[in-house]
Amino acid sequence: MTPTLTVVPLPGLPEVRPGDDLARLLIDALTRAGCELADGDVLAVTSKVVAKAEGRLVPLPADEAGRAAVRAAAVAGETVRVLARRGELVIAETRTGVVGANALVDASNAGGDRLVLPPLDPDASAERLRARLHAETGRRLAVVVTDTLGRPWRLGQTDAAIGLAGMAALADQRGRPDDDGRTLEVTETAVPDEVAAAADLVKGKTGRVAAALLRGVPWPSGPAGSARDLVRPAADDLFRVAAGPPGLLALLEPSGGTRRFAPDPVDPAAVERAVRTTAAAPLPHRAPVLRVVEVSSVGGRRARYLEALEQAGEEVDRLTAAPVLLVPCLAPGGPPRYRDARRRDAEQAAALLAVGGALGALLLALHAEGLGATWSASSLFCQDAAAAALDLPAGWRPLGSVAAGHPGTEPTPRPWPPLAPGDPLLRR
Repeated sequence: MTPTLTVVPLPGLPEVRPGDDLARLLIDALTRAGCELADGDVLAVTSKVVAKAEGRLVPLPADEAGRAAVRAAAVAGETVRVLARRGELVIAETRTGVVGANALVDASNAGGDRLVLPPLDPDASAERLRARLHAETGRRLAVVVTDTLGRPWRLGQTDAAIGLAGMAALADQRGRPDDDGRTLEVTETAVPDEVAAAADLVKGKTGRVAAALLRGVPWPSGPAGSARDLVRPAADDLFRVAAGPPGLLALLEPSGGTRRFAPDPVDPAAVERAVRTTAAAPLPHRAPVLRVVEVSSVGGRRARYLEALEQAGEEVDRLTAAPVLLVPCLAPGGPPRYRDARRRDAEQAAALLAVGGALGALLLALHAEGLGATWSASSLFCQDAAAAALDLPAGWRPLGSVAAGHPGTEPTPRPWPPLAPGDPLLRR
């Protein structure tokens, strides 16, 4: 038989305030709607009421300049990675891996002059609700915390799951035959997202209906999962490269680079393609040349290099965890072009400027390959020891370290102060 799906809106929730018992409010709403929970039910709850109950609220000042500053700071505080920016709109990745407008910080339906931040851990929020509802009713159910997201290359918004408890996240149909007998190879159905979208049909955006009951949802087989299970791993994500000028400018913001790396292996050919971009550096004639050393663990070189940095007082945690470790070096060039010291010094300065540009190109090229990267000055402070640890040819001078790999989950975003357009620019 074709399964039947029933979606029931749960109107009448009061304005939720910090500390409210949201589970009790939902049970009361179910009673008003003439519903009783049954085994296998799924409850879809808008993230905004979850966040309000958890006190995730930021008051807005009265003046517009102050409001804009508070909004910018709130978005920065929830942002792990900026993907694109257009005016005040930021498309950002949050700490849970969800990508959305303004890092899911919102002022609509906020109940006054304030912002609502996303729940700190939507999966944990869903689990707390599920546990309370089970304790009150004895029913085996799932809870989906929903939020509104846009979609690349598609107009319009729809709700998706940002928190999940009680059921698996993916219905894996790989290996099964389709109606024509062909084996399915990639089909995995994101059932919680389908739940969120179906619930949105009865919740809407303007009717103050913050929850819906779904009966007849085919639960995916397997143990209960989380909404994080729906985030595509960085190594499999073909859409991580910022597109167009706004995305590129967002990438260049002073975020500090990638701080955590996934353990996924990195394609050596991707590293080679990225390093090849450094050959375009406009180094002066006969100046030192730029070379990039990829440090492997063969013969203990990586361990010796990191030890040399540690002994010089440098922080190496990020370098230790990076799947790829690159060390840019200046190697000797031809004999000096100029006899006088002033011009030779200027040529050396020009070479260093060119190297800085080459390192910027390298970081961008790694990003274009879908990798995260960060540069630290590290070995500049112990060039002799670093060169010895790497068994470098005579005259090669290490210029720091580039850690690279597939970006991992950032548990605690590091906000940075917004930079006014005129701050770094002096006009005369």
